[in-house]
Amino acid sequence: MKQRLQFFAKAPEIMKAVSALNKAVEECGLEASLLHLIKLRASQINGCSYCVEMHSREARHDGETEQRLYLVSAWKESPLYSERERAAFAWTEAVTMIADGGVSDALYAETLEHFSEEELVKLTVAMGMINTWNRLCVSFHAMHPVSAAIAA
Repeated sequence: MKQRLQFFAKAPEIMKAVSALNKAVEECGLEASLLHLIKLRASQINGCSYCVEMHSREARHDGETEQRLYLVSAWKESPLYSERERAAFAWTEAVTMIADGGVSDALYAETLEHFSEEELVKLTVAMGMINTWNRLCVSFHAMHPVSAAIAA
């Protein structure tokens, strides 16, 4: 797939702001392992190959197991995730697919059993961030290392 445009080059000021928010999410205090998993799950839902590849690679680099990465898309059926991770996955799916009915009161209450209100705000901003990246990468066909290797 041919890259449509380089969004950093075409709109550097707004991309600088996007990058600053991304840095804030990375440093917000939520576990890096959890952030990797939710970014991977949202990217799978959104069909963003660039982000799926990148976040699975980063998660492996930070010590995540291959098995847990393989099973992210089937997390509901896997015993490999903690209750906190399961709550984050459910929240991720609801927020990413918000047009499919929003976030129910039941899910909100269930998620608060595993996250403080402050953490839930941070988790939701993280969802907004990965969804922004997914939309940029999918819309403009971001070129990632897999594509570059194939094109060479």
